[in-house]
Amino acid sequence: MPKNTSKPSRPAAPAKSRKPFLIGAAVVAAAAVLGIASYQASSPDPKPTVNDSAASASASDPAAAGAHPELMKLARRDAKDPLAQGRADAPVVMIEYADFKCSYCGKFARDTEPQLVKKYVDNGTLRIEWRNFPIFGAESEAAARGAWAAGQQGRFWQFHAAAYAEGAKEKGFGGDRLKELAEEAGVPDAARFETDLDSDAAKAAVKKDQDEAYALGASSTPSFLINGTPLAGAQPMAEFAQVIEAAAKK
Repeated sequence: MPKNTSKPSRPAAPAKSRKPFLIGAAVVAAAAVLGIASYQASSPDPKPTVNDSAASASASDPAAAGAHPELMKLARRDAKDPLAQGRADAPVVMIEYADFKCSYCGKFARDTEPQLVKKYVDNGTLRIEWRNFPIFGAESEAAARGAWAAGQQGRFWQFHAAAYAEGAKEKGFGGDRLKELAEEAGVPDAARFETDLDSDAAKAAVKKDQDEAYALGASSTPSFLINGTPLAGAQPMAEFAQVIEAAAKK
Protein backbone atom coordinates (compact mmCIF):
# COMPACT_ATOMS: atom_id res chain seq x y z
CA MET A 1 0.00 0.00 0.00
CA PRO A 2 1.24 3.57 -0.59
CA LYS A 3 2.44 5.57 2.32
CA ASN A 4 -0.13 7.48 4.33
CA THR A 5 2.29 8.66 6.96
CA SER A 6 5.38 10.80 6.63
CA LYS A 7 8.77 9.61 7.79
CA PRO A 8 11.95 11.65 8.25
CA SER A 9 14.29 11.87 5.30
CA ARG A 10 17.19 10.97 7.54
CA PRO A 11 17.15 8.47 10.41
CA ALA A 12 15.92 9.83 13.73
CA ALA A 13 18.14 9.50 16.75
CA PRO A 14 17.80 6.07 18.36
CA ALA A 15 15.02 5.92 20.93
CA LYS A 16 17.46 4.84 23.61
CA SER A 17 19.27 8.19 23.32
CA ARG A 18 16.05 10.07 24.01
CA LYS A 19 15.05 9.69 27.64
CA PRO A 20 11.27 9.47 28.09
CA PHE A 21 9.86 11.69 30.81
CA LEU A 22 8.47 9.64 33.67
CA ILE A 23 6.99 7.00 31.40
CA GLY A 24 6.27 3.77 33.26
CA ALA A 25 7.59 0.38 32.27
CA ALA A 26 4.06 -0.88 31.70
CA VAL A 27 3.38 1.98 29.31
CA VAL A 28 6.57 1.27 27.39
CA ALA A 29 5.69 -2.43 27.12
CA ALA A 30 2.23 -1.69 25.74
CA ALA A 31 3.39 1.15 23.52
CA ALA A 32 5.29 -1.08 21.10
CA VAL A 33 2.03 -1.41 19.19
CA LEU A 34 2.22 2.23 18.09
CA GLY A 35 5.59 1.59 16.55
CA ILE A 36 4.17 -1.46 14.78
CA ALA A 37 1.18 0.55 13.57
CA SER A 38 3.50 3.26 12.29
CA TYR A 39 5.49 0.68 10.37
CA GLN A 40 2.38 -0.92 8.88
CA ALA A 41 0.99 2.46 7.86
CA SER A 42 4.18 3.47 6.09
CA SER A 43 5.33 0.18 4.57
CA PRO A 44 5.28 0.11 0.75
CA ASP A 45 2.74 -1.80 -1.31
CA PRO A 46 3.90 -3.47 -4.53
CA LYS A 47 0.68 -2.29 -6.19
CA PRO A 48 0.29 1.40 -5.33
CA THR A 49 -2.80 3.38 -6.21
CA VAL A 50 -3.27 7.07 -6.84
CA ASN A 51 -6.32 7.09 -4.57
CA ASP A 52 -5.06 8.60 -1.31
CA SER A 53 -8.31 7.92 0.52
CA ALA A 54 -8.27 4.24 -0.32
CA ALA A 55 -4.64 4.03 0.71
CA SER A 56 -5.40 5.67 4.05
CA ALA A 57 -8.37 3.38 4.69
CA SER A 58 -6.22 0.26 4.60
CA ALA A 59 -3.14 1.64 6.34
CA SER A 60 -3.80 0.06 9.73
CA ASP A 61 -6.39 -1.98 11.55
CA PRO A 62 -7.39 -0.20 14.77
CA ALA A 63 -9.69 -3.02 15.83
CA ALA A 64 -6.82 -5.48 15.65
CA ALA A 65 -4.45 -3.12 17.45
CA GLY A 66 -6.73 -2.92 20.48
CA ALA A 67 -6.73 -0.58 23.46
CA HIS A 68 -3.94 -0.45 26.03
CA PRO A 69 -5.24 1.08 29.29
CA GLU A 70 -1.75 2.07 30.46
CA LEU A 71 -1.45 4.41 27.48
CA MET A 72 -4.51 6.34 28.64
CA LYS A 73 -2.31 7.82 31.36
CA LEU A 74 -0.56 9.91 28.71
CA ALA A 75 -3.65 12.11 28.35
CA ARG A 76 -2.84 15.29 30.29
CA ARG A 77 -6.41 16.55 30.67
CA ASP A 78 -5.19 20.02 31.60
CA ALA A 79 -8.11 22.42 31.20
CA LYS A 80 -5.63 25.26 30.60
CA ASP A 81 -3.63 23.46 27.90
CA PRO A 82 -3.61 25.82 24.89
CA LEU A 83 -2.62 22.96 22.57
CA ALA A 84 -5.81 21.03 23.27
CA GLN A 85 -9.48 21.41 22.47
CA GLY A 86 -12.53 19.84 24.05
CA ARG A 87 -13.61 19.25 27.61
CA ALA A 88 -10.90 18.15 30.01
CA ASP A 89 -13.31 15.51 31.36
CA ALA A 90 -14.39 14.20 27.95
CA PRO A 91 -14.80 10.40 27.96
CA VAL A 92 -12.44 10.02 24.99
CA VAL A 93 -9.04 11.68 24.49
CA MET A 94 -7.21 11.56 21.17
CA ILE A 95 -3.53 12.43 21.37
CA GLU A 96 -2.07 13.48 18.04
CA TYR A 97 1.68 13.38 17.33
CA ALA A 98 2.35 15.46 14.23
CA ASP A 99 4.81 17.61 12.28
CA PHE A 100 3.92 20.80 10.40
CA LYS A 101 6.08 19.74 7.45
CA CYS A 102 4.20 16.45 7.12
CA SER A 103 1.91 16.35 4.07
CA TYR A 104 -0.32 13.66 5.53
CA CYS A 105 -0.67 15.62 8.77
CA GLY A 106 -1.90 18.52 6.66
CA LYS A 107 -4.36 16.24 4.88
CA PHE A 108 -5.73 15.07 8.23
CA ALA A 109 -5.91 18.65 9.56
CA ARG A 110 -7.84 19.89 6.53
CA ASP A 111 -10.06 16.92 5.70
CA THR A 112 -10.73 14.86 8.82
CA GLU A 113 -10.07 16.86 11.97
CA PRO A 114 -12.81 19.45 11.30
CA GLN A 115 -15.30 16.59 10.98
CA LEU A 116 -14.11 15.12 14.29
CA VAL A 117 -14.49 18.49 16.00
CA LYS A 118 -18.00 19.00 14.67
CA LYS A 119 -19.22 15.47 15.45
CA TYR A 120 -17.42 14.62 18.68
CA VAL A 121 -15.60 17.58 20.26
CA ASP A 122 -18.53 19.97 20.08
CA ASN A 123 -20.86 17.54 21.87
CA GLY A 124 -18.36 16.82 24.65
CA THR A 125 -17.44 13.25 23.64
CA LEU A 126 -13.89 13.90 22.43
CA ARG A 127 -10.90 15.91 23.54
CA ILE A 128 -7.97 16.40 21.14
CA GLU A 129 -4.51 16.93 22.63
CA TRP A 130 -1.74 17.98 20.27
CA ARG A 131 1.85 16.86 20.70
CA ASN A 132 4.62 18.46 18.64
CA PHE A 133 6.59 15.68 16.95
CA PRO A 134 9.05 17.43 14.59
CA ILE A 135 10.97 14.83 12.58
CA PHE A 136 12.00 16.72 9.44
CA GLY A 137 14.81 18.90 10.72
CA ALA A 138 15.31 22.53 11.71
CA GLU A 139 12.21 23.98 10.05
CA SER A 140 10.03 21.33 11.68
CA GLU A 141 11.47 22.30 15.05
CA ALA A 142 10.94 25.99 14.33
CA ALA A 143 7.33 25.47 13.27
CA ALA A 144 6.69 23.45 16.43
CA ARG A 145 8.09 26.24 18.59
CA GLY A 146 6.06 28.77 16.61
CA ALA A 147 2.87 26.83 17.25
CA TRP A 148 3.71 26.63 20.95
CA ALA A 149 4.44 30.36 21.05
CA ALA A 150 1.10 31.13 19.37
CA GLY A 151 -0.55 28.97 21.99
CA GLN A 152 0.84 31.14 24.77
CA GLN A 153 -1.46 33.86 23.43
CA GLY A 154 -4.41 31.57 22.90
CA ARG A 155 -3.96 31.21 19.12
CA PHE A 156 -2.53 27.72 18.71
CA TRP A 157 -5.40 26.27 16.69
CA GLN A 158 -5.49 29.34 14.44
CA PHE A 159 -1.74 28.95 13.84
CA HIS A 160 -2.31 25.24 13.25
CA ALA A 161 -4.91 26.04 10.58
CA ALA A 162 -2.67 28.59 8.88
CA ALA A 163 0.38 26.28 8.89
CA TYR A 164 -1.64 23.40 7.45
CA ALA A 165 -3.50 25.43 4.84
CA GLU A 166 -3.18 24.19 1.26
CA GLY A 167 0.21 25.27 -0.08
CA ALA A 168 1.49 26.62 3.25
CA LYS A 169 4.12 23.90 3.73
CA GLU A 170 5.71 24.70 0.39
CA LYS A 171 6.52 28.22 1.62
CA GLY A 172 8.69 26.82 4.37
CA PHE A 173 8.91 27.72 8.04
CA GLY A 174 11.76 30.20 8.19
CA GLY A 175 11.78 33.09 10.65
CA ASP A 176 9.89 35.58 8.47
CA ARG A 177 7.38 32.95 7.43
CA LEU A 178 6.62 32.08 11.06
CA LYS A 179 5.90 35.75 11.74
CA GLU A 180 3.52 35.79 8.78
CA LEU A 181 1.73 32.71 10.09
CA ALA A 182 1.43 34.29 13.53
CA GLU A 183 -0.13 37.35 11.93
CA GLU A 184 -2.53 35.16 9.92
CA ALA A 185 -3.44 33.39 13.15
CA GLY A 186 -4.26 36.66 14.86
CA VAL A 187 -1.52 36.47 17.49
CA PRO A 188 -1.97 39.86 19.20
CA ASP A 189 1.55 40.57 20.50
CA ALA A 190 4.16 40.04 17.75
CA ALA A 191 7.10 40.96 19.99
CA ARG A 192 6.07 38.44 22.62
CA PHE A 193 5.62 35.81 19.91
CA GLU A 194 9.21 36.29 18.75
CA THR A 195 10.49 36.10 22.32
CA ASP A 196 8.49 32.98 23.12
CA LEU A 197 9.49 31.36 19.82
CA ASP A 198 13.18 31.28 20.76
CA SER A 199 12.71 30.73 24.48
CA ASP A 200 14.04 27.84 26.52
CA ALA A 201 10.45 27.13 27.55
CA ALA A 202 9.43 26.57 23.92
CA LYS A 203 12.36 24.26 23.30
CA ALA A 204 11.63 22.29 26.46
CA ALA A 205 7.93 21.93 25.64
CA VAL A 206 8.65 20.66 22.13
CA LYS A 207 11.30 18.23 23.40
CA LYS A 208 8.90 16.88 26.03
CA ASP A 209 6.32 16.04 23.36
CA GLN A 210 8.97 14.66 21.02
CA ASP A 211 10.46 12.44 23.71
CA GLU A 212 7.01 11.09 24.51
CA ALA A 213 6.46 10.09 20.89
CA TYR A 214 9.86 8.43 20.58
CA ALA A 215 9.32 6.57 23.85
CA LEU A 216 6.10 5.18 22.37
CA GLY A 217 7.96 3.86 19.36
CA ALA A 218 6.30 6.26 16.92
CA SER A 219 8.37 6.50 13.75
CA SER A 220 6.12 8.44 11.40
CA THR A 221 3.52 11.20 11.39
CA PRO A 222 0.69 11.54 12.05
CA SER A 223 0.34 9.00 14.85
CA PHE A 224 -2.55 8.87 17.29
CA LEU A 225 -3.61 7.35 20.59
CA ILE A 226 -7.37 7.23 21.21
CA ASN A 227 -8.00 6.18 24.81
CA GLY A 228 -4.98 3.92 24.53
CA THR A 229 -5.74 2.56 21.06
CA PRO A 230 -3.00 3.32 18.52
CA LEU A 231 -3.90 4.58 15.08
CA ALA A 232 -1.26 5.54 12.52
CA GLY A 233 -1.63 7.61 9.39
CA ALA A 234 -4.11 10.02 7.82
CA GLN A 235 -7.04 7.65 8.12
CA PRO A 236 -10.47 8.58 6.77
CA MET A 237 -13.24 9.71 9.09
CA ALA A 238 -14.79 6.24 9.34
CA GLU A 239 -11.65 4.77 10.92
CA PHE A 240 -11.51 7.44 13.62
CA ALA A 241 -15.26 7.21 14.23
CA GLN A 242 -14.99 3.45 14.78
CA VAL A 243 -12.34 3.81 17.49
CA ILE A 244 -13.87 6.90 19.15
CA GLU A 245 -17.34 5.40 19.39
CA ALA A 246 -16.00 2.11 20.75
CA ALA A 247 -14.00 4.02 23.38
CA ALA A 248 -16.99 6.17 24.32
CA LYS A 249 -19.12 3.06 24.96
CA LYS A 250 -16.53 1.78 27.43
